[in-house]
Amino acid sequence: MSRRQGRYTAIIALTAVAAFATGCSSQASDQSTSESGHVDWWGWTPTQSEVAQGYIDAFNEEYPDIEVVFRQVPINGYDAALRPALTSPEGPDVFDIAPGGGIGSLSTFGSSAEDLTPVAEEWLGDDWESKIAANGPAGFTTEDGTLSALSVGSTFAGTLWINQDLFDEYGLSAPTTLDAWIEACAVFRENGHGCLTHGAGQVAFNQDVLQSISDSVEPGWWSAASRGEREWTDDVFVQTLETWKSLFDEQIIDDGALGIQQYPDANNVFLSQQSPMVMMGTWYMPNATTALATASISAAGVADATPFRMIPIDFPDVAGEGNPSVLFGDANYGLAVNANSDAKEAARTFVGWLTTQADGQQVVADAINDIPSLTGVEPAWDNLDLVDAELQQPILQDLIASTATADEPRLSLISAEMQEAIGVASTTVAEGRATPEEAAATMQEAVDALG
Repeated sequence: MSRRQGRYTAIIALTAVAAFATGCSSQASDQSTSESGHVDWWGWTPTQSEVAQGYIDAFNEEYPDIEVVFRQVPINGYDAALRPALTSPEGPDVFDIAPGGGIGSLSTFGSSAEDLTPVAEEWLGDDWESKIAANGPAGFTTEDGTLSALSVGSTFAGTLWINQDLFDEYGLSAPTTLDAWIEACAVFRENGHGCLTHGAGQVAFNQDVLQSISDSVEPGWWSAASRGEREWTDDVFVQTLETWKSLFDEQIIDDGALGIQQYPDANNVFLSQQSPMVMMGTWYMPNATTALATASISAAGVADATPFRMIPIDFPDVAGEGNPSVLFGDANYGLAVNANSDAKEAARTFVGWLTTQADGQQVVADAINDIPSLTGVEPAWDNLDLVDAELQQPILQDLIASTATADEPRLSLISAEMQEAIGVASTTVAEGRATPEEAAATMQEAVDALG
């Protein structure tokens, strides 16, 4: 069954997560795509290997003669592994790339990728940009106009994920204010649990907490400062750092946070039910399904991998200003084709199918790992086996719907140097080695030095 024939069939999206793919593909010439070949795909995400394999299995329903092998590289080792691999004959044909200055950043790896504008035009037509989320081209286009990657989908942060079973066990409601958060944490700790597990050793996740706090103080300030429109010495950032420090002082954030990573450490603490809260975003939605929850809990080292009910909640109004919780996000990751690959045609076929076609994007939607890049594609909820559909489905539907109006970026405005400076500010304040005012001044000095 080929793309030229224009026929599609129902596919199984994930292991034990059944969903039917819909829609039809655009016609495409054979100039830059292929019906056969071998593609090595490297990425730090999807973090659940079952999700990546689900994408590949669905792709092979239509392209059985293109073998795709996913190699998941740990987040903290991705850049170091990818740099030499891109110049090696043993390196990837397709690789993950991200906007902004974090892991796998466009600024670091964009020059190693082929321009995928012809691929987008081939699969979607000359008006391709009108058919996909704008944050894709915005996040993956280099200064010279090269479209280095095509977005698989978007992710958004600004939420906490909680263990609803533990909250119910102790008769607690999701905290909506700083005082309520402190009180809930006290109850959990009295009963032998942690509270908010957080990997403060992984800077991008400190950034998520800081951006949520600053949005509680003044919505939109963080994005304005990231664009250079506000000073980092502003009172908003000083107050943000003061509140960040209070999360440690008031025992909201678990002890030892500065010595662990969000992945795998904090993630495993939450999945093993040692702590009832973790700062994660929309990319955590797969853990609401029975299959992925079971696999993730088992991977966290839990012998009895019985799924529990986890849901996202709004970040509490820690500033007490009455400002609503804000989501912020951008393209989660794009797929780039290695300019040195000897399997470019097969690589382009896989990338084009997954990122631009209705059937490929339906698989992405049904994995609920990313918000699809192609407009108009939504999860087939009736076919998703959620741990508790009555509780979780309306919450997840509301979360996905709210991303449509989210207009604050998460990573795309932050360079690697800025992210390093945010890391210094957050960790020095948390450790008590700098006051919020001193850390804010150091942050501004670092930004000024960038020119």
